[in-house]
Amino acid sequence: MKKLIDQITEIAEQAFEACGYEKKLGRVTLSNRPDLCEYQCNGAMAGAKLYHKAPIAIAKDVAEALSGNSAFAEVTAAAPGFINLSLSGAYLAAYLEEMEKDSRLGVPEAGKKETIVIDYGGPNVAKPLHVGHLRSAIIGESMKRIYRFFGHQVIGDVHLGDWGLQMGLIIEELKDRKPELPYFDEAFTGEYPEEAPFTIGELEEIYPSASARSKADEAFAKRAHDATYKLQNGDRGYMALWNHILNVSVSDLKKNYEKLGVTFDIWKKESDAQPYIPDMIRKMKEGGFAHESQGALVVDVAEESDTKEIPPCILLKSDGATLYSTTDLATLVEREKLFAPDRVLYVVDKRQELHFVQVFRCAKKTGIVRPETELNFLGFGTMNGRDGKPFKTRDGGVMRLEYLIREIRDAVYDKMMENRSMEGEEAGKTADIVGLAALKYGDLSNQAVKDYVFDVDRFTSFEGNTGPYILYTIVRIKSIQTKYEALENRFAGEARILPAATESEKELQLAVSRISDALITAMEERAPHKLCQYIYELSDAFNHFYHETKILAEEDKERQAGYIRLLGLTRRALETCIGLLGFEAPDRM
Repeated sequence: MKKLIDQITEIAEQAFEACGYEKKLGRVTLSNRPDLCEYQCNGAMAGAKLYHKAPIAIAKDVAEALSGNSAFAEVTAAAPGFINLSLSGAYLAAYLEEMEKDSRLGVPEAGKKETIVIDYGGPNVAKPLHVGHLRSAIIGESMKRIYRFFGHQVIGDVHLGDWGLQMGLIIEELKDRKPELPYFDEAFTGEYPEEAPFTIGELEEIYPSASARSKADEAFAKRAHDATYKLQNGDRGYMALWNHILNVSVSDLKKNYEKLGVTFDIWKKESDAQPYIPDMIRKMKEGGFAHESQGALVVDVAEESDTKEIPPCILLKSDGATLYSTTDLATLVEREKLFAPDRVLYVVDKRQELHFVQVFRCAKKTGIVRPETELNFLGFGTMNGRDGKPFKTRDGGVMRLEYLIREIRDAVYDKMMENRSMEGEEAGKTADIVGLAALKYGDLSNQAVKDYVFDVDRFTSFEGNTGPYILYTIVRIKSIQTKYEALENRFAGEARILPAATESEKELQLAVSRISDALITAMEERAPHKLCQYIYELSDAFNHFYHETKILAEEDKERQAGYIRLLGLTRRALETCIGLLGFEAPDRM
């Protein structure tokens, strides 16, 4: 099924051609003056240069050719050469009828299906998820769902940080606290315990304690570096401890991501890339790409067109140690081997953009990825408090993500209790659903690259551009549908969506028809906020129609049945979109 705007464009192209002008001039866009018309075509302006003719004359020619077409209620030519188009009610209703029969609501699948890896996790093991992990997780989850909706094969990777200095810090701190453990006895040859010598709570206390200690104690810091080196070179006891740290951390991370409604297809780690590093380095040297600079091994990635300095990509430090760039390149080697992706998308803090410019250029230059492979960086801004600074707890610390989820859920629950709309277990479950929607929509409705202020009161409001407002719209539609089904004197014939009888009904029909454009834009521009904007506009259009129309009191039963069909289509559009944004609607609010 073609998009509505594509169908209209085809009609306009035929009219241009029939008038003796080039077909391509007939491209139609949404009107930038909705008070005048619904769609517009500006091709007459471009045609003026081609045909040495006044644009208004071309516009009038084409408008006359279009005026008899049943797709339009009105076609006018306006100076200096615009063609204004308003759809006929019958044409629009017929399009919605076709949409309703389509399981995808008329949204086409992608022409070329891609294999896409999305890197959207990045937490370090042994640490709890905090607010800094929020944006990557929910933006990445939404992009994964959107890509899959269009038929792409998507692999979501958490890409855990498990191979750095934090491991050495934890091991040495544990060694001081529990020196009797067999992992520290080099003479031990038996089987190590299956159960970890710490809980997740203890582990989360050990790391910050060790980190603070290393800053004040040089000897301890050196011990941690040495322990990291021993681990990365396969020390048996340290490897066993590392596995315990991983198992305990990953189990806890999965629980917290689940609360956020975020899942990953693979739980890869930095350490998984380590086996690929030696051969990768060797090939870069042999290919003449890597050279020494001030003792470090680097690859030059600057290009003549650069307007600012792009430093070399460092592979190895002067002491032979690897860096994040080394691991990220080796991870691309692994991903190419496992998945041969057409595209790799990194959903990462925008402050890391330079790092990824270097990594992407190095990967392309050295042949780690194929020339046609797309490497994309979706950088996001920070979530700030009302003071405009990065969001903190009241005592100035970094808030754990589970506490943030609980805070916004409790705020929703309190508002529900004020309204006394429901009680008990149902209220608690509904608050969970609405709270998650408030959190996700509050984040996703902002352009990813921009910083935004996290405002619990605004995000949990049931009015305005918020998640609860979107959900309340869906719940309102559900309620009307239920009440309609209980009516005894419903329309007995075959119900269909009728041409709009009022302006608000037509505005709702037009809003529903634009779901394809919204979804395609969100995918192509990697912009979930465009999808949020669409469902906000659709919800507004529905609520305007609802307040102006006596749906359940409508005496014309055929028209009433048509309203219900339109409401059902609106609900499907909203539910499809919120599912792609990563949340759902309750039955009641």
